[in-house]
Amino acid sequence: MDAISSSYPPVRVAAVLDAPLSRWLWLVKWILVIPHWIVLFFLWIAFLAVTVIAFFSVLFTERYPRGLFDFNLGVLRWSWRVSYYSYGGLGTDRYPPFSLGPESGYPARLDIAYPERLSRSQVLVKWWLLAIPHYLVLVFFTGGLRAGWWSGGLITLLAVIAGFALAFTSRYPRDLFELVVGLNRWVLRVAAYASLMTDAYPPFRLDQGGDEPASSQQSL
Repeated sequence: MDAISSSYPPVRVAAVLDAPLSRWLWLVKWILVIPHWIVLFFLWIAFLAVTVIAFFSVLFTERYPRGLFDFNLGVLRWSWRVSYYSYGGLGTDRYPPFSLGPESGYPARLDIAYPERLSRSQVLVKWWLLAIPHYLVLVFFTGGLRAGWWSGGLITLLAVIAGFALAFTSRYPRDLFELVVGLNRWVLRVAAYASLMTDAYPPFRLDQGGDEPASSQQSL
């Protein structure tokens, strides 16, 4: 089975735990990713502007312009790779590429199915009203989103615990890896929904593991 299957059909998140991982590199990754954070700061300003344009496009035409969709998907992919490399995962020591593309060879991957039509009525409420329950959960998971990367909260705490495990045992606990990826998967599903890229409501379900669950055909 391909690493990106479809438990939640519109959004597919995959991650591979690299081995071996450096015992100490995680201590300085906050410095190494500074160039990415600078670029992502401006990319997320553009992301928000594109989302506003897409809002009006969906409202009047029921379509999310494909070029705008691909750009926002690229920003989410870039953010996920940087987060996975740094303190949203620490699951790889491979430096993230400066790229909006899919980068299929990188151990953190994201894909979102392009919607041919989107609901005019949902676009008015899903990003603020319907998503509020998820936002409350994500504050606990992430400590808040900052210019496209997430820091603080449960995800970072668990990643740092994994870092200490690496330092003392040279191993990333597998169960911890699966939980961290599951939490990030939840975040990315909600991000796609809130940014109007899908009408499928994210499930209140923690799908753990590097691959999407095999039960890909279950209805939501």
